[in-house]
Amino acid sequence: MHEYDLLVVGSANADLVIGLDRRPGPGETVLGSDLRVHPGGKGANQAAAAARLGARTTLLARVGDDAYGRMLAEAQRHAGAALAGLLVGPTDTPGTVGKDGIRAPGATGAPEAVEGKDAPTGVALITVDAAGDNSIVVSPGANARLTPDDVAAARALFQAAAVVSVQLEIPLETVAAAARAADEHGARLVLNPSPPARLPEDVLALCDPLVVNEHEARLLLEARSLGDDPEEWATALLGLGPRSVVVTLGAEGALVAGPGVGAEVTDGVGMVRVPSPRVRAVDTTGAGDAFTGALGWRLGRGTDLEEAVRYAVRVGSFAVTRAGAQESYPTAADVEQDTGDASAQGAEESAR
Repeated sequence: MHEYDLLVVGSANADLVIGLDRRPGPGETVLGSDLRVHPGGKGANQAAAAARLGARTTLLARVGDDAYGRMLAEAQRHAGAALAGLLVGPTDTPGTVGKDGIRAPGATGAPEAVEGKDAPTGVALITVDAAGDNSIVVSPGANARLTPDDVAAARALFQAAAVVSVQLEIPLETVAAAARAADEHGARLVLNPSPPARLPEDVLALCDPLVVNEHEARLLLEARSLGDDPEEWATALLGLGPRSVVVTLGAEGALVAGPGVGAEVTDGVGMVRVPSPRVRAVDTTGAGDAFTGALGWRLGRGTDLEEAVRYAVRVGSFAVTRAGAQESYPTAADVEQDTGDASAQGAEESAR
């Protein structure tokens, strides 16, 4: 039995969020809401989402030795994630990954550090409009200093994990190192190429699944002429080499494609659309990360891909009904309650 259902390798950011009625055009200034500061970053979001659901999870990430870094560490602890992989402070010394997680600067065996020394914690500048849609600009900070050496130092975490989930807000060479380490230790790889970038063929071949939204799918397939059919995108993405593909479709749910998926299989590959519950979206920030964190957890517990996606769709749809990223993520009890409410509502509507 694995110690961790899910090891997330990725970014940890402080999300600086402003609400506004509409996004400004070039050269335009608009007034927004008061600034809100939340824990975020795709890696930290996925780990927090999985942990809140009950997953045994940890995050391999690097933060600065500053107030935002401490906020992110506390958010992981509060969500229930282990801190064994969180690296803090100066990056001119090798990162040490241990069972005790964060060591305060000046503690025995910890490098001396001062507030703000070296790379600061990553920051995401987020605007959320009246429809709940967001635009994000990320300053990577310490995320850009997470290296293949850090992955090598975390060998014990990869050995202990059933599933490894990776995104692209950290250096690509670190993503590749994490993917190869997962393969070396027999862990299943979930990869979300966000922000989109070209990946080595051997890394793509390890993805099971590759998780993309429409924007990411089109950018990965930029050399091809694509229509509006997600099944077409999934077929083309499978041609790049991943073992399976999940295309998230926002309010429409998700598409699952891969060997043994669904009842109708062509050349060993099937596809299934998974609908999303109908909800009123308040804020979509971090909803994709909630989806992917839930997916990784269910796969780590041995659930098949289609059923894992069905669960992840419910988690993602719940997350958009609340403001913020990690604050919006449900517990397993929330998901079950929400599912029960939706079923009762559907039965009531059918009886009318």
